[in-house]
Amino acid sequence: MNQTLEESLFQRKQTGFLLSPDKSLAEMLQKLWSPEVLEFRVFDRGARAIELMFTDPPDLLVVDNRLSDISGREVANLVKSENVYRQLPVVMCVDPVDVEEPWNWNQIEVDDFLVRPFNPSEVRDRINLTLCRAMRALDANPLSKLPGNTSIIQRIQQLIDNGDDFALAYCDLDYFKSYNDKYGFSRGDEVLMMAARVIVNTIRSYQGVLSFVGHVGGDDFVFILPPDKVEDACRRIIKAFDEIVPHFYDPDDRKRGNITSVDREGNTKVFPLMAISLAVVVNTDQRIAHYGEVSAIAMELKKKAKEDPKSSYVIDRRQS
Repeated sequence: MNQTLEESLFQRKQTGFLLSPDKSLAEMLQKLWSPEVLEFRVFDRGARAIELMFTDPPDLLVVDNRLSDISGREVANLVKSENVYRQLPVVMCVDPVDVEEPWNWNQIEVDDFLVRPFNPSEVRDRINLTLCRAMRALDANPLSKLPGNTSIIQRIQQLIDNGDDFALAYCDLDYFKSYNDKYGFSRGDEVLMMAARVIVNTIRSYQGVLSFVGHVGGDDFVFILPPDKVEDACRRIIKAFDEIVPHFYDPDDRKRGNITSVDREGNTKVFPLMAISLAVVVNTDQRIAHYGEVSAIAMELKKKAKEDPKSSYVIDRRQS
C-alpha cells in the first residue's frame, strides 16, 4: 500500500476507472495502492464513466456487475467493440451466482474477473498481473493510448493480404517542435492529446465502416478509412484542428499569429501557429503488395503537404 512508483511493477503512474455502487470495494481498491502507483476514479453509474473513457482513457477498467444503469458485461463489450480501446484491460467484479454457469469468453470480453467476497491480496495480485500482461502485449502509445507501430504495421499488412481497398492517412503536426521548445513538454503533450481526440472522434463518427487510428509516435498519427470517406475526414480534421489549436497559445502569441522560438539548428526564428498536414495513400485493386510501400508513398506525399504553411492534405490516387 505504501509502495512508491520506483518500488512498484510499473514505469509510470497507472490510472483506473472503477464502475461500481459498492463503496466498500472502492475503499479497498484505493487502499491497495498508493495514489502515485495506481489511482482510481470511482463512478457509481456506468454512463458517465463511458463518456469520459473515450475522451480521457484510463490504463485499467474495473467493472462491477452490480451497476444499476448498465450491466458490467455490456460495459466490457462496449469498450472492446471500439477498435481504438480494444486493448484496454477490463476486470469484472461478480457475485458467486454470476459464475454458477460457465461463461462464453468470446461473448464476454474481459481480461480477468474477481468473485465476492474479495480477498485484498488476491485482488491486488490479479490487478497487478492484468496490468503487466497488458503492458507486455500492448504497444500502444503511453500518452494517447492509441495503437503503436506494431499494431499499425499489422493492420496495414492484414488489409493488403485480404485484398481490401483502403485509404491510409499519415498525419503530422507542423511547427510542433517550435511550440514544444517555447511552451514545454507538458503543454506539448496537451496538444498531442487534443490532436488524438480530434482524429479519433472524427473517425469514430463514420459508423459501420472499416476504420483504424494509430499513433506512430511524437506528433505523427495515422488513420485508415474506406477510400470514399477519407477526403471528407481530412477536411473535417483540418477544420476542427485549426479551430482548436490557437487556444493552446498564450493570448499575445495567439493575437499575433506566430511565436518566436528556435529551429533545429538552434537559430531564433518566427514560426506560424501549428498546422496539420495529411498525406493519404489510397490502395485499390491490390496495387500495393507490402506495408513498406504504403510508408514510402506516405513520406513522399507528406513532403508535398508540408509545402503549404497552412493545414492541408494531399491524396495519392495512382492505380499502377
